[in-house]
Amino acid sequence: MKKNKTISVCMIAKNEELTIGRILECAKKFADEIIVVDTGSKDSTKKIAQNYTNKVYDFVWKDDFALARNFAFEKACCDYQMWLDADDFIDDTNIKKLQALKASGDDFDVCMCKYALDFDNKGNAHFEFERERILKRELGFKWVGKVHESICPRGKIIHSDITIQHRKLRQNTPRRNLKIYQKMKREKANFSPREIYYYARELYYNNYLSSAIKYLKKFIKIEGTYPPDNLMAHIMLSDCYNRNNMQKHAKNALFECLKHHNPTSELCCKLAKIFENEEKTDNAIFWYLSALNCTNIDGFNSLDYSSTIPYIELSRLYFKLDFQTAKNYHKLAKTSAPNHPAVLYNEAFFKD
Repeated sequence: MKKNKTISVCMIAKNEELTIGRILECAKKFADEIIVVDTGSKDSTKKIAQNYTNKVYDFVWKDDFALARNFAFEKACCDYQMWLDADDFIDDTNIKKLQALKASGDDFDVCMCKYALDFDNKGNAHFEFERERILKRELGFKWVGKVHESICPRGKIIHSDITIQHRKLRQNTPRRNLKIYQKMKREKANFSPREIYYYARELYYNNYLSSAIKYLKKFIKIEGTYPPDNLMAHIMLSDCYNRNNMQKHAKNALFECLKHHNPTSELCCKLAKIFENEEKTDNAIFWYLSALNCTNIDGFNSLDYSSTIPYIELSRLYFKLDFQTAKNYHKLAKTSAPNHPAVLYNEAFFKD
């Protein structure tokens, strides 16, 4: 009879007094060991952590998330290492699933778990994707990447329905990640394909659109990259062109994407909006309808694009074409997102 698996929860934190107690309260219900690595807190983060574990360590921050996470992993003694962030949360349902995983006789090297983030006021996640979450310690997994660090899964990989929620109460330090990449660039670091992609993302989020276009195009040319990243690179490239009033290039970026990927809901909605801006209503309706029928791949998929957004837009586009169809799509939007500002506006409009 196999013994229960043991799990070391490993966490890095800095100035997380608002949330660290919340996640440690969750972790104590299933973890056999809790390790907290503090990277320079000025608040009560360490004091709170010490209420849950005697394994709180100091680590001098070196602009390298992988280095800090590997330090935490090195302190682990259990069968498996599980990483969590200080602003994560695990509800009771998923705590029970973790307890069941520990008690199961199934052997695995990596357990992939769902990661949910960006929640509405009803607690529904707008984004959901998989992450390598629980890893067999004896295989010596290592984090790589100074920013947006990751572990390359290997061995026997299982895909669980365990969901970890990422619930921020404060924003990241402005431009923090971009500054680390810019420092790497000044030091002439050799960027991996993943680092090229995430550097492009940081440029995009910080409105350096010309530079973002340059690095997104560079990443897209690399063969054999992670398909969801390649797809999102095309979508971000299209957005960059859109924001630079280059609609033809924006549309071409999305159609080029369709040569390599099946359509996703987000891609279809982006194409629909471009056609709408070109006053091609039939084309826009076609792509919004397509968004409702996509099988989305794993990755950073916004769940809104598969229901709420196309419902709202179809209701609006059909208003002058077919009033009853417009009203039907509004009803679907209301079911999907009853508190969405556009849904509330349309509800008052249709009543009037």
